Amino acid sequence: MSAAGTAHWYLEQEARALVTRLDRVRPFAVHETMVPAAALAPTAQSAIDQFLIRGRRELRALIGGYLRWLAGPGRAAAPEEQQRRFTLLRLRFNDVLSQFDLFTEVITQRSEHATGVWLSGLDVLATDALRLPDAPPIACYLARGPGAAIRRVRTQLPGGAANPVAIIRVPRERMVGHGIASSLVHEVGHQAAALLSLVEVVRPTLAARSGPEWASWSRWISEILADLWSVSRLGTGSTLGLMAVVSLPRWAVFRPGGADPHPVPWLRVLVSCAFGRALYPHRQWDALSALWRGLYPPRGLAPGYAELLGRLEASIPAFVDHVLAVRPPALGGATLGDHLVLPSRRPERLLAFWHAFRDRPAGLGAQPPTLVFAAVGQARAAGLITPEAESRLLGRLLTHWALRSSLDTAAACSTHTIEENKP
Repeated sequence: MSAAGTAHWYLEQEARALVTRLDRVRPFAVHETMVPAAALAPTAQSAIDQFLIRGRRELRALIGGYLRWLAGPGRAAAPEEQQRRFTLLRLRFNDVLSQFDLFTEVITQRSEHATGVWLSGLDVLATDALRLPDAPPIACYLARGPGAAIRRVRTQLPGGAANPVAIIRVPRERMVGHGIASSLVHEVGHQAAALLSLVEVVRPTLAARSGPEWASWSRWISEILADLWSVSRLGTGSTLGLMAVVSLPRWAVFRPGGADPHPVPWLRVLVSCAFGRALYPHRQWDALSALWRGLYPPRGLAPGYAELLGRLEASIPAFVDHVLAVRPPALGGATLGDHLVLPSRRPERLLAFWHAFRDRPAGLGAQPPTLVFAAVGQARAAGLITPEAESRLLGRLLTHWALRSSLDTAAACSTHTIEENKP
């Protein structure tokens, strides 16, 4: 066989091999085992499977086109050109596998005992925390490490395709207590900010103000808006959860921000307290601020950096007022502060809520998940529940919300089927 003939045969075999491997990538709905209560929401499951099916269909068509080209006009092409076209196909194939692996990590944990059901409960919590028109389906999964993260809907996946669902990674070490809600709702805040274009609206108003402190607030605004969303939904539980995340060695708590979009951790907690004070006035925010300053007193810093940090701290009240007064077009004329404040999250009302359900915790399962987590966080801050009791209670509630969601979905599907089959 000539060199050209050998190249042609080799590339045809490799292209056909791609098809055989592609055929082994099956929809999650037919090969992932999990109890019904651990399953993704039908909208999320459908969006993921349809996305992957569409990608495989497009890739199979590209491979078929390549094989037809190779058997026709491509037979006379130089081996270099045949290889160039095949390489592009293989890169696209690897993109499809990367997308599949990404969603596999999200879904396979649903088969883990207890964890799978808790993840479904976290999906319900995240959905309740978002609650915006045209909100996307959300899927949560666990990962090691202290930080949470989100892959927002419609952001690019490997290969450039748009992500069909919001995927939130939450840290295993935070399961399960009110702190998990703080991390989760912070990531939901990133999705909310994207849907409402908050960063695009707020950042220019900060950049227009003079002074190095305002330049820093402008650089950090994406993370701060996510923290703000979390405080608005969870109250003091959000700030306590944040304190747990950034309770690091002293050098890390005071590390200069540089180009990092995350604020200096020491300032970040104080800003969270300031937003909480503005949304839900109460002396607890002063107590939390004092506690944080006592844990990490700002001393021994380089003189220039200490001066900048002092200017930033002094500007926090003006910064908070500025952000809450912005009127994003997506809110129809309302200020951001008016939109975010939830009267049920005021500390005194959260404590009243907690006392009302303390002796009948089963009733908490019928309440909005973010309200329950906010009340539990408030009770924890007031010393009304131990960490051990908190973990047991929230674990049971996550299981309840997952089961309720599964049963509600089954009932809706049953009703829909009955309606369709009516004569």
